[in-house]
Amino acid sequence: MSGDTEGMVLDLMELLLTATVVNEHPDLDINDLTPAFRPIAGASGSEGEFKRPVAISEGLLARVAGIEHAYSHLRKNPFVEYDDFGQRLSITAVDAAFAWFLKKGGEERAAKNPVLAYYSEKVLGKDTLSYAAAREANPRYEDTLAYMEARIAPVIEENEEMRNARDLLIIYAPEEIEFSLGDLVCTESQVDTIRKIDVALKNRDFLKDRKVYEFGKLLFVGPPGTGKTSLALAMSRKLHMPLLEVRLAMITSQYLGETSKNIDRIFELARRLAPCILFIDEFDFVAKSRLTEDNSAMKRAVNMLLKNIDMVSFVRNGVLLIGATNHPALLDEAAWRRFDDVVEFPLPDHGMRRDILKAVTSLIECDCDFDAIAAQTEGFSGADLRMMVKEAIISALMKGEYHIDSDDIETGMRIIKGRHFIRENV
Repeated sequence: MSGDTEGMVLDLMELLLTATVVNEHPDLDINDLTPAFRPIAGASGSEGEFKRPVAISEGLLARVAGIEHAYSHLRKNPFVEYDDFGQRLSITAVDAAFAWFLKKGGEERAAKNPVLAYYSEKVLGKDTLSYAAAREANPRYEDTLAYMEARIAPVIEENEEMRNARDLLIIYAPEEIEFSLGDLVCTESQVDTIRKIDVALKNRDFLKDRKVYEFGKLLFVGPPGTGKTSLALAMSRKLHMPLLEVRLAMITSQYLGETSKNIDRIFELARRLAPCILFIDEFDFVAKSRLTEDNSAMKRAVNMLLKNIDMVSFVRNGVLLIGATNHPALLDEAAWRRFDDVVEFPLPDHGMRRDILKAVTSLIECDCDFDAIAAQTEGFSGADLRMMVKEAIISALMKGEYHIDSDDIETGMRIIKGRHFIRENV
């Protein structure tokens, strides 16, 4: 909420107008409400339920939005009515109040508020605001952590096995992921894979009716730091699907008999939370286990993993499976044939290194020759380049400067090359 007086008035008027329009138009749903308004409306649960009429009171605004004595900011507004008994605020004349709101600088806000854009376009018949554009840009309730927690709660409450599975996973709601696909530098093959998944997601029913089930099991292969986890997370945000991350080494219980059960539980939880992405990092653990473990319990666990991969289906039950490995040569034929698409993550070439450098320095002034730096960093991964820039920024700050130059980059580059030397020779 805005801190200045004029901003506070616009904040409050937007809330009141939104409540009024929502109450009068039941076809508006949770994804028409802005994130700031959802708590005001009491939206909660896995369906994003909220009760109409939405009543705006001073107590509610103080409790949910942190706005004390709201009416004191609107006392002079001719379109706001105050009920002393219930301390409720309401709009007396919607058309006039909306015109006032736009005139006072609220048009940019209304363009981002699907409810107000709907009112302008669908009710008033004006073409200055686009309801479709506002709704498309508005963060979805299904992408929120609150929605994810509401979906998980009944699943893990009903039995202990699902609670155990939850403890073995790192779960990301799409809204928690700060970067998008646009922030990454991807190969054409990676971009093409995302396009295919997006098309399949939008046409799941079509594929299901035609029994096209063998789709949506991806194996990401490439050296460490080349963006396998980053792309999986960005896909979560792009596809509006939560991501469940598991490292196979994490689920190996000290009591080996539990490992097979842990694998079963994780896949069952993924099916219960679908549509979702199940991201299995360190997939080469399967191969390592086969090579090093002369243990029947571990062999059962590996077989259970492969069996569950066979049973999961993006088309049939909405689970997009992504396995990631730094060591593809370790995987045998039984593991390889479980995946219908292999996506390579090579070390970036000169052009990709240049583009990565531009991307990671986009928020800081940088007096650098990106082509020259790219030429000097052959063999660097994307993670190496990001770490190099981080070290360059620290170098600049230690000099009391807030921009980086070639000397700072040289400092960062020297640190990364030193790390490479230690890794290769110790």
